[in-house]
Amino acid sequence: MRVNVAKAPAKSRKIEPAVTNRERPNEPDRYKASKEELLEFYRQMLLIRRFEEKAGQLYGLGFIGGFCHLYIGQEAVAVGLQSALDGEKDSVITGYRDHGHMLAYGIDPKEIMAELTGRAAGISRGKGGSMHMFSTEKKFYGGHGIVGAQVSLGTGLAFAHKYNEDGGVAMAYFGDGASNQGQVYESFNMAELWKLPIIYVIENNQYAMGTSVNRSSSEDQLYRRGESFRIPGIQVDGMDVLACRGAAEEALAWVRAGKGPIILEMKTYRYRGHSMSDPAKYRSRDEVQSVRDNSDPIEGVKKELEAAGVKEDELKAIEAEIRKAVNESADFAEQTPEPDPAELYTDVLVGTY
Repeated sequence: MRVNVAKAPAKSRKIEPAVTNRERPNEPDRYKASKEELLEFYRQMLLIRRFEEKAGQLYGLGFIGGFCHLYIGQEAVAVGLQSALDGEKDSVITGYRDHGHMLAYGIDPKEIMAELTGRAAGISRGKGGSMHMFSTEKKFYGGHGIVGAQVSLGTGLAFAHKYNEDGGVAMAYFGDGASNQGQVYESFNMAELWKLPIIYVIENNQYAMGTSVNRSSSEDQLYRRGESFRIPGIQVDGMDVLACRGAAEEALAWVRAGKGPIILEMKTYRYRGHSMSDPAKYRSRDEVQSVRDNSDPIEGVKKELEAAGVKEDELKAIEAEIRKAVNESADFAEQTPEPDPAELYTDVLVGTY
């Protein structure tokens, strides 16, 4: 038997038009650096490169244990972006490839290298290692081993900046692999709803561990990942420190004006494997060498310096100074004492019970 059910009349409702003319950030220009600024960019990137090369050597000799992820090739990103930050109030957080970001924020190479070798003088007292380094004094909040965890934590840092009205901006780095994490999108949603002062930096080094971004992401233009949350994005040449600094200037202007979060996709490249234990057989040597030959960030700045009239002898003097500092940090990290065994029981709980 068929039963006729009377349908209630549909209620009319007003359909709001889609927002199609939202304000967008300006297309960033390459930063116009003075000769002194170019020299400082060169010095910082060279410090990261030589530090990471030395860390790789110490890992091979057994002085560094556990995981170790090197930043070689990506130096322009951290140096270009963080050179625009206010170290007195802006906070930085990243994943486990963190040595370069710490050096770019002015943290002592000796403390970082000592942490890598598990010594008491390390920045986390030898208990964090490569992936878990912190300096609340320098407003650097890690070093996180869980993929994508730093995005939600960075959003919390931005919330704290807004809540405390301290004028600070949070910069949260993550990779192309982490960009597919669910917690990333939850963070995007909250950050835009609350107009939090945060710059999300996607360091797209082309390979999430051993899988290329083209194979792992249906939308491989990662700067567009915030569109459904109305978060603007900018794609940047992450191998050009002046392009990175220019993008940082534009992003900071956007965020400091109270317009909410912004995404920077930094197109960069790592020369080494995902970690020291990765043979990187998923790409050819020719591919890596081609990037080195055509896009190396340090060589790019050298050309800028030569055009600015800096002589080869001055660059060689900087190289010698950096090598000396890195060697001293390695000697310190090998010779300084290991933590007292009693340290196993400290920093476990905030309070005493």
